[in-house]
Amino acid sequence: MIEELNKLDTENKIEMLNTIKIALHNISPFKMEPVDCVIWVKGDKVVANDYNPNSVAPPELILLQESINQDGYTQPIVSWEKDSEFEVVDGFHRNRVGKEFEEVRQRIHGYLPLTIINKNREDLGDRMASTIRHNRARGKHSVDSMSSIIIELKRRNWSDDKIAKNLGMDKDEILRLTQISGLTEMFADQDFSEAWDININQEDITLEDLDTELTGYDVQFES
Repeated sequence: MIEELNKLDTENKIEMLNTIKIALHNISPFKMEPVDCVIWVKGDKVVANDYNPNSVAPPELILLQESINQDGYTQPIVSWEKDSEFEVVDGFHRNRVGKEFEEVRQRIHGYLPLTIINKNREDLGDRMASTIRHNRARGKHSVDSMSSIIIELKRRNWSDDKIAKNLGMDKDEILRLTQISGLTEMFADQDFSEAWDININQEDITLEDLDTELTGYDVQFES
């Protein structure tokens, strides 16, 4: 089979490989899991949905491009098939990178890696819910965790330029995260009370002014 496949040009080889993958998927114990079958589809057959609430700022999009450049596509685009097209359920920006960045587009021959959602999830409401779940399930980076990563990279002699390129940050953000880590380490062994001790000169402010602002705090006034 390999010998026969190697006789085909790229387009026909991809089409035949997709056919084989789908046939194997249909008899797989994991046929209800879309990730069990990743096929390659021409980019012009993959279309974005019009309801995705997610957005990526330019630095993150550039970072995604850098990730795909260096690591390749490690996650397929989740889609559903409609007529002769495939609408994106999750992976709108992976779709963009494969189409808009020439280096990536040439490497993958103008195709995109897709998984196809199960037939019982093709209702618009189901697809919208699926998109939101995919977006929210990814979560967010903890500031403390990110600042710890920055400090560790600096200990390994990574320059700010290298950190900025590989983590999609600007130098101001790197500086802020470095300072957060520094302050955390500096005061790691200190205990702090939630109450504030505030000394206020009554000539400058009245008790009426403070009545609503300082409720719950330990306030000491000096005459």
